Amino acid sequence: HVQLVESGGVWVQAGGSLRLSCATSGFDFHRYCLGWFRQAPGKEREGLAGIDTDGTSKYADAAKGRFTISKDNANTNSTVYLQMNNLKPEDTAMYYCAANPDGIACRTLLERDFGYWGQGTQVTVS
Repeated sequence: HVQLVESGGVWVQAGGSLRLSCATSGFDFHRYCLGWFRQAPGKEREGLAGIDTDGTSKYADAAKGRFTISKDNANTNSTVYLQMNNLKPEDTAMYYCAANPDGIACRTLLERDFGYWGQGTQVTVS
């Protein structure tokens, strides 16, 4: 069955960098749109970045210029990454990776368009 397991979330000082990983299994990594979302306390989950089957990426305004999504299927567990630079306190949130077979999800970056989710990894910036 589809599994998405995030890792890499830690506490980091403002201005620092962090790379989140999401190990995936149970589906054809090459045929799915993959995305990263976050949810801060008291706020709705927001889409940050998506990477489509052809490698095309899209970013929400909150992620542009600081975050980079990439994917690597060289390992047994195909993995999608989120590189985050110049982190700010407002980036503090639970970060989730998501997947969907329909590429529209990578164009909308809307929570409702993604069918599979990981459990999240906490990022704290102060």
